[in-house]
Amino acid sequence: MNSRARHLIRSLLLVPALVCAASAWAQSAHRIDPQDQYHYWIRLNTKVSTNLPNSGLNLSKPGCAAVTYTIGSDGVPMNVRLAKLVPRSDLGDAAVTAVKNFRYGPSLTNRIGQPIDTYYIVPFNAPDGPDGMQKVMEPCKLPGYGQ
Repeated sequence: MNSRARHLIRSLLLVPALVCAASAWAQSAHRIDPQDQYHYWIRLNTKVSTNLPNSGLNLSKPGCAAVTYTIGSDGVPMNVRLAKLVPRSDLGDAAVTAVKNFRYGPSLTNRIGQPIDTYYIVPFNAPDGPDGMQKVMEPCKLPGYGQ
């Protein structure tokens, strides 16, 4: 077989591999800061239900939970997990359950429904006002999320 034929065969074999790689790259999720999430996805439900424990560790103390997840191409959270809980308490499961109940619709700039990785901070027992809320949520910010 001459070198031209070998080159042509290699090229033909390479094309499907590149198509598969490009497809996987397009479907892979990007880590997005929660403040920039609206560029991709808009939460459709503003209220969600979750079961809070009746008794347990630090249930009445101000605190927060950082919950990481992927918004899938269908707008449903997946791979939901508790990443940080401050202070240690028995409220982590309630935060995870709340995030699992979120539903999203794609933004106008994300018509293809590109999945993203992000996180949500669930505050517990925060003092009234934006300053109180900010103080409670600050320890749960996670590094490494951005565009």
